[in-house]
Amino acid sequence: MATRHVTYHSLDGTAVRMLLIGAEDTSGPRPTLITGYGGFGISVRPAYDPSVVAWVEAGGLIAIPAVRGGGEEGAGWHHAGRGQAKQRSFDDFTAAAHWLIDRGWTSPDRLGAFGASNGGLLVGAAVTQHPELYSAAVCIAPLLDMVRYEHFGLGPSWRQEYGSADDPRELDWLLSYSPYHHVRRADYPAVLLQVYGNDTRVDPMHARKMCARLQHANPDGRPVLFQNLPDMGHGPRARSQALAAAAATLAFLAHETGLGRGSRD
Repeated sequence: MATRHVTYHSLDGTAVRMLLIGAEDTSGPRPTLITGYGGFGISVRPAYDPSVVAWVEAGGLIAIPAVRGGGEEGAGWHHAGRGQAKQRSFDDFTAAAHWLIDRGWTSPDRLGAFGASNGGLLVGAAVTQHPELYSAAVCIAPLLDMVRYEHFGLGPSWRQEYGSADDPRELDWLLSYSPYHHVRRADYPAVLLQVYGNDTRVDPMHARKMCARLQHANPDGRPVLFQNLPDMGHGPRARSQALAAAAATLAFLAHETGLGRGSRD
């Protein structure tokens, strides 16, 4: 297993760093998971993760771009991807996907996107804006209806990060990218929406609404699945619960990206 730090350029020319984790001796397109967070000034730091090890040992690649909105490059990086500038987070993620495909690391039929909480918003926006880039997407405890997010969970405390639908100018920001409001008839990737029944931070209504809208918009398309984990919350949980949740998401992503077999069914 090897890690690489690379730099690519986002849609506005900004240089963005990305961490790649994969086997040292693997070449050519392979099943790849791209993941990120991009919010609240939080940095995604390298750490041991058994899910990452399992994916890489099975022949896959993990890509973690440090998209704007996070804190990887300091406070300015956070402010460059919040509020009116939130679209930059999604542009950085999209540019990372293009870079991986253009450099031959993966291909659209082998690329899966994965994100939780604000990272679920990141993935939801990426998939609704550019569904052609991905074979699969997993949104865990995501924010997806950005017009009504303030009315549920801890939403009122996030107005400084996203803006408020009560302000007409800020409502325009939210509507410009709100994943729920951008679902249309399109060839979407397979989608798994996973929620926690005891989540008091991000209400499961986001995922429920998104699931229904995706299924209605494309009834003959690839699967759109909803998984409710009733005894879990947004934060720390028992090891057995964490393993069960991770197994479900990895199995879904492996099946949809062809991990572990020569070609997809």
